[in-house]
Amino acid sequence: MGAGPESDSRSRVELPRMPAVGALHRRALLGALPGLGGGRRGPDLPAVELAVAGVSVDRATLADYDRVCGFRLTDRLPATFPHVMGFPLAVRLMTAPDFPLPLIGLVHVGNRITAHRPITADETVDFTTYAENLRPHDRGRQVDVVLVGSVDGTEVWRGVSTYLGRERKPGGREPGERPAAPAATARWRVEPRIGTEYARVSGDHNPIHTSRLGARLFGFHRPIAHGMWSKARCLAALEARLPDAYTVEVTFKLPVPLPSTVSFALLPDGGFAVHDSRGRPHLAGHLR
Repeated sequence: MGAGPESDSRSRVELPRMPAVGALHRRALLGALPGLGGGRRGPDLPAVELAVAGVSVDRATLADYDRVCGFRLTDRLPATFPHVMGFPLAVRLMTAPDFPLPLIGLVHVGNRITAHRPITADETVDFTTYAENLRPHDRGRQVDVVLVGSVDGTEVWRGVSTYLGRERKPGGREPGERPAAPAATARWRVEPRIGTEYARVSGDHNPIHTSRLGARLFGFHRPIAHGMWSKARCLAALEARLPDAYTVEVTFKLPVPLPSTVSFALLPDGGFAVHDSRGRPHLAGHLR
């Protein structure tokens, strides 16, 4: 299985504006129904990159995002906010008929963000997205969706989201011994409203986060928090010590059920983690 098309072999498609993410989600849901085309997918990644220029910051959405995730209210964008700004473009890529993994059922298992410099609310950002590194996994296949933000032709932000498309496979890894959870730096109560409020400010209305029925359809007893909310909440806890340029990478472990109480731990090597009350990991991250 190839890693995907190289940058010089991808065709570039310029869109006039950000897609309507709600319509894309509805199309993905319909495509997942039997007999409506959900199974007809290509074996490889599409050799295309999508781009939208001149995306401005909605200050009201930014303020709501800051409140939901715990950031201070400023004109400086949290490093996770460009992910929200460009998310509809990534969804457009992942709902294309030739994308090899169906959007419905994809599991967000990791995210790496590099902030080259701060972005402020008065700047407009050009976004480009593409997929790469389609690879096998013991529970299916994984793919990296890259989202790049540029200002005046210079890259200022890059996000790489790793998604797992679960497929039935024989065998699988045996669970290893779990290390002890680190001592908690803080404890957070994650209320059910986090699912709906983050969906509103992010545009990610996946029903596993907002609906008990939707969560049960995908094997969860109750709705779960968005992984990118968990990452943003960790960055908000670290906000006072963040430099102007950095990379922050997280691996999403067990989902955070809504409601629940979680423990946040800051580690001496630049790492951080979120665990449940029994010491099971929800998220492991590193800042450098």
